[in-house]
Amino acid sequence: MQRVLWIGSPFFGAQLRATGWQDVVLHNFEDDRVFGWQDLVRLADFTPDVLVVADKSRPPFVLGVENFPCLTVFYSVDSHIHTWHPFYAQAFDACIVSLRDHLSLFSGPFLDKDRLWWSPPFAWEADQPDPEAQAIWDCLFVGTVSENMPLRSEFLRALGGQLPGLHITSGPYRQLFSQGRVLLNHCEHGDLNFRVFEALGCGGCLVTPRVGHGLAELFVDGEHLVGYAPNDVGDALFRIKFLLEHPEVAAHIRAAGLAEVNARHRASHRAHAFTDHLCDLWSCGYECLVPQRLARSEAVLEQCLRLLYLHWADECGNPDIRRAYLAAAKGRYGLAGPES
Repeated sequence: MQRVLWIGSPFFGAQLRATGWQDVVLHNFEDDRVFGWQDLVRLADFTPDVLVVADKSRPPFVLGVENFPCLTVFYSVDSHIHTWHPFYAQAFDACIVSLRDHLSLFSGPFLDKDRLWWSPPFAWEADQPDPEAQAIWDCLFVGTVSENMPLRSEFLRALGGQLPGLHITSGPYRQLFSQGRVLLNHCEHGDLNFRVFEALGCGGCLVTPRVGHGLAELFVDGEHLVGYAPNDVGDALFRIKFLLEHPEVAAHIRAAGLAEVNARHRASHRAHAFTDHLCDLWSCGYECLVPQRLARSEAVLEQCLRLLYLHWADECGNPDIRRAYLAAAKGRYGLAGPES
């Protein structure tokens, strides 16, 4: 296998090292920056054969990708709140999408469905049960509750009014999850979130909304977890109370959910699946993908990227990054960086 540079949120990038790649370099960052090809080569300290641009839930941070000379992959996680992802993805040779029901949105004029792959969320290797912990709360919700999440706020308020044992908090979920007899999840936008996998990976008995995006294909309701109708307080309350009144059932679900995550849904599983997808591209003659993308780069810029970059130039308060977006919109953010 060849050399890969992974830029953005790390996700399962570190686990790629165990799947046969010659070199894997990860680069995460928290400052406001954009990157061109030469910036990426300097970061990697080699010329990558594969570049992965991984969602950081921020504006596009790799520019000129339609002209890059290596195989390129975009990893979209938060497409439920970033509607620009499918347009940006058209500039790449392949794309992995966390939310299965959004795959069709990414199939476009320059990215066909054969180069789109579903990569569901997963549990991190550090998500593990704590055998020494004692349960403190009957039902525990760990996550953000704010005015930006009105459905979640109202749901938890109404549920708490009928379930005195509900504890709502935020913080280090791995330490907290082991202290709840039942773990509660809520999905503000109907997305299949990482919290499903993290809770199961920590050995929790999870009650979660029945969202789409492949949840029913990944886990069996009533065996690995317990589902409730989204935003239905009465339905959630009924199922939580049942589990609290039948601790032996809750114990069975905890064990089954953890076993399923250990068997199929940890970061290492996603890394192996990703590598298998790229191997399939190799076996099908991936060498043609990069020249084909380069040949249509001007069309990609015109049809999919220009308005996107102009929008972010208007939204950006950093003058240097604004200039970079304007240069990219004109096709002047090439292999050597921005042109004046």
